[in-house]
Amino acid sequence: MPRFSVIVPAYQVQAYLHECLTSVLEQSFADWELIAVEDRSPDGCAAIIDEFAGRDARVRAVHLEENVGLGRARNAGMEHATGDYLIFLDADDSMAPGSLQAIADRLKETGEPDVLVYDYERTYWTGERVRNQLAHLLAEDGPAPFELGDRSGLLRLLMVAWNKAHRREFVERTGLTFPPGTYEDAPWTYPLMMSAKSIATLDRVCVRYRQRRRGGLLGTASRAHFDVFDQYERVFAFLDARPQLPEAWRALVFRRMVDHFLTIYSRPERLPHGSRAEFLRRARAHYRRFHVPGARPRAGARLRHALVRLGSHRAYQVLRSVRRFGGTAARYSAGALGRARESLLRLHYRIQLRRPVRADLAVFTAGDGRGHSGDPGALEAAFRELAPHVRTAWLAAPAHHHTLPTATRRLTPGTAAARTALARAAYLVSDSGFDGRLAKRPGQLVVRTHPGTPLRHEGADLLERPAAACGTDVDARLRDADTWDYVVSPNRHATLAGERAYPATYTTLEYGCPRNDRYQRATATDVARIREGLGVRPGTTAILYAPEYRDYRRTQRLGVDLERLLRRLGPRFTVLVHAPHVDAEPLPDDLTGRWVDVSGEPDPGRLCLAADALVTDYSSLMFDYANLDRPIVLHADDWEAYEAARGTYFDVRAFPPGAVARGEDELADIFASGHWRGSRSAQLRRAFRERFCPYDDGSAAERVVRRVVFGAKIPLPSVVALPERHPTPAAGPEGTRVSGAEDSGVAQTAALLSQRTPPNSRI
Repeated sequence: MPRFSVIVPAYQVQAYLHECLTSVLEQSFADWELIAVEDRSPDGCAAIIDEFAGRDARVRAVHLEENVGLGRARNAGMEHATGDYLIFLDADDSMAPGSLQAIADRLKETGEPDVLVYDYERTYWTGERVRNQLAHLLAEDGPAPFELGDRSGLLRLLMVAWNKAHRREFVERTGLTFPPGTYEDAPWTYPLMMSAKSIATLDRVCVRYRQRRRGGLLGTASRAHFDVFDQYERVFAFLDARPQLPEAWRALVFRRMVDHFLTIYSRPERLPHGSRAEFLRRARAHYRRFHVPGARPRAGARLRHALVRLGSHRAYQVLRSVRRFGGTAARYSAGALGRARESLLRLHYRIQLRRPVRADLAVFTAGDGRGHSGDPGALEAAFRELAPHVRTAWLAAPAHHHTLPTATRRLTPGTAAARTALARAAYLVSDSGFDGRLAKRPGQLVVRTHPGTPLRHEGADLLERPAAACGTDVDARLRDADTWDYVVSPNRHATLAGERAYPATYTTLEYGCPRNDRYQRATATDVARIREGLGVRPGTTAILYAPEYRDYRRTQRLGVDLERLLRRLGPRFTVLVHAPHVDAEPLPDDLTGRWVDVSGEPDPGRLCLAADALVTDYSSLMFDYANLDRPIVLHADDWEAYEAARGTYFDVRAFPPGAVARGEDELADIFASGHWRGSRSAQLRRAFRERFCPYDDGSAAERVVRRVVFGAKIPLPSVVALPERHPTPAAGPEGTRVSGAEDSGVAQTAALLSQRTPPNSRI
């Protein structure tokens, strides 16, 4: 007897069925049977199911003699099921990796409940993924299992069969089956939840619910949507037969029913032309028939519920027109107020430009309104220490004001105070630019820092790559470069690449990377505190995994399967995962506590200090992390595609900071064999540091301030001797710190730059 019977009905889903079945076969938990029910589908579903059944004995193909619909196809699957628990999965959806293992563990932990409810995420045809907004109802806090009366809020969840594991013995004992017709989940799920004597929850995404662009039932106009009335009659018949159930449940079902009717009625793609008035009349009949005294609709829906009670299609249309007009008027008013406010701010800014420049004021900003971080953060601290006569102010969104030092004035973009500071400050320091309408005036010095040592093309070089430059206003970047007085460069490679990418008349200060000064000053206590704050398990080796953004992909996905990788590495490793973009695909839920999502960490420097090793592909973070003299592994599994799409200044595989993996299996082997911290990796890291970190001695910010503020004629340093090895985490690998590194030379850097892909290369 298998643990799970996964039942998958299939009808006209040949484009998605393969992915659905594969998502079950690739589960790490193997004790299951898969019952694929082919509902007389006219497409290729039957052949796909037979193919999978021939490949794996755990897959059972059931072919129906006639099309019976989703509910009755599920019933046919249940007739063949032998597992302890029934799991329903629609053929155009899929199971998230590791879901069956998580479900099995939670069932065991909660004493084999009748029903286990788990979470889902909507996956759109664009690649976007959105988790269920009511996920908080699945919190695992408190006693489990429980009865529905203890957590009746679960009835607010989507009433479907595919977000639950059902104990088969309980289902058979209660005689539950799916009725015919559309919206068959309602008369299954409500009785199921109300009859269960023991329920548990799993706060984990187990199902990826596909939102199809076209072709799904919910997006097809059909009279099948009228089946919803019969389904709720069945639900209330169940409630009528059990008067002992709480009246509050009946009231909640009534509200959900009316909301369901309104959802169908308000979607023009569901009801055939000319049938909407009829649908609303039937909704009115159900409203009056099953109305529960005292059942109040949710906030904001009272008027719509009243219109259902009235049942007038004409009145509903009038209301919708009024609301549309009101919304348009509100947007117009808001737009007019916004335009008036912006006009006043521009006038205020022009007035401030006529006032004297303040030699005692410096304004800093990082990224798009981020908090105190990066090179600007290091320079702001150096200003306060070395030039106390200059007051500092930081331009950041209010959400990041808590990161700013108390001695620094807080400025919010778009305010009069911010415009005043930008107009009058003698020093403007940024790593990404200020407002595009900034009018630099005589007496102001603009200091620009590199976002990092460049590997991929930037600035004017993007003109050769129209696909990579899509959405980037290169002309605006070059106009911004015309305002720069100084550019802080970490190394000779960054200097040469930057001056070609941003051709302008600024002065390059090749003084090192100010944000890396902290690495030479951090103590073992600092590192231990950061690791504890990030949730790194004591005694484990922390790997920071930081993939780069891919221009050629619509969705940003991790390049490794975390669960599979950690199974290969063993329990002594913890992975800190820093996603490549704010819109990156959500990470899978961690079943073992062995990886930590640190994507929201605003300060990558903290992550570097916490990690014993870095795994990256093409992120500029590798150039910063090299200062720590800790192992770096390059995961370059798609270099050709990345280089062709984005353009790079050199082939990092030819000058790597450590071991190079060209695939996930090779990456796991590098760690399993110890090659990640072997002597060859140390040699590569030393050469990499000599080339790209020659001036990072802990004093880069000081050199910049002395030159910019005091005008000190600080010569471009020759290679600075690398400092002594700074503290590493207690669980980290022991390495060696070299000193007296030799200059890599202008000729070597120029050779790297000469390896650029020809302009006529194609993706």
